[in-house]
Amino acid sequence: MSRQNRSYNLRIRDLPEGEKPREKLRKHGPSALKNYELMAVILGKGTRREGVLELSRRIMAQYGGQAIFTEGDVGKVEKVLGLSPVQACQVVAAFELGRRMFGRHSEVFLRSPEEVFEYAKDMARLRKEHLRGLYLDTRNKLIRDEVITIGTLNESLAHPREIFHPAVEVHAAAIILVHNHPSGDPFPSRDDIELTKQILEASKIMEIEVLDHVIIGSKRYYSLKENTEIWGR
Repeated sequence: MSRQNRSYNLRIRDLPEGEKPREKLRKHGPSALKNYELMAVILGKGTRREGVLELSRRIMAQYGGQAIFTEGDVGKVEKVLGLSPVQACQVVAAFELGRRMFGRHSEVFLRSPEEVFEYAKDMARLRKEHLRGLYLDTRNKLIRDEVITIGTLNESLAHPREIFHPAVEVHAAAIILVHNHPSGDPFPSRDDIELTKQILEASKIMEIEVLDHVIIGSKRYYSLKENTEIWGR
């Protein structure tokens, strides 16, 4: 029996005509398509390693819910998701167009850990740890949502400059850190606590407030500000 890698993921050409994303879009409209199918329509084609459907599923799963809709750094999308320069531009341009046309109807305010959890609870489905920075204005309105790192958190992986650089770019008044635990248990690790301490120290120099660090688990969350003493209450 051959040991060659074989994929059971259907490619678009293998699907019945009525199940192909473009045909579904034409026949039934955009509401009939899943998010990854809409992404497949935008991208048009995959890569040598992944068909467009497989690639689109991975993009929507790996990047983490709302974050991709506000990501404006083409180079980062290209690097993090393993896209070609053209594909990264397509993804960023598509969501920027939607944001410009309809963004005024989708303002998000984050004033409590519960609201952060409701906003980011889709992260519980991710198979790897994702650290996101939620950047807020003086009214706690979300002005940028960015995936900072993918992988187990530690001080070398999530350096303060990676966290504060987007804040400076968008003139954010405050930051909320949020990351997921694929195990489903949101209780913080030692690295989670040490990283948070480091970021809080850096925030004093940057004069940008860190409001909380919320860990997303399975149907529950953990607020480091509410449950630890590192904010110096």
